[in-house]
Amino acid sequence: MMTGPQINQGLQYITYGLYIVTVGDERQKNGMILNTVFQVTAEPPQVAISVNKQSLTHEILLRTRCFAAMPLDQTATLPFIGTFGFRTGRTFDKFSKVPFTTGALGCPLVRLHTLSYLEAQVKHTLDVGTHTLFVGEVKDAGIFNDGALPLTYEYYHHVIKGKVPPGATHQF
Repeated sequence: MMTGPQINQGLQYITYGLYIVTVGDERQKNGMILNTVFQVTAEPPQVAISVNKQSLTHEILLRTRCFAAMPLDQTATLPFIGTFGFRTGRTFDKFSKVPFTTGALGCPLVRLHTLSYLEAQVKHTLDVGTHTLFVGEVKDAGIFNDGALPLTYEYYHHVIKGKVPPGATHQF
């Protein structure tokens, strides 16, 4: 049987992108950095995200049942990533200095350093311990920056030299 460190070493070879996931309504909005966004069906188009239960995004998502996901591109800087990844929306307005528009389902859409967006309506949830897996049907999508390169987790660690914040899906 493998130990925790050996398991983590094996997990580091799973490929991931980095995404801004946002939620919001007329009362409140928030966003966070996730590496767990993936397509689960083509018809109807559905994606899944895994969100830490302690996050403000999780709290708002349970109420609104909608989310937006935007893959980051390689122009994203560590300070920009930190706005959504290293601070809590409970004490910091993540959108105070980041321009955004409001999507069809009410989620903030961030064009800066992102390739595209999708907005999804939650259809299923699964409690997976520290996180909840939300499966949403994609209701709207579009391209912001066609041709740019996506920001992968490997690029984030090896080129940008970013760290993994507490509460992330996994730790390396």
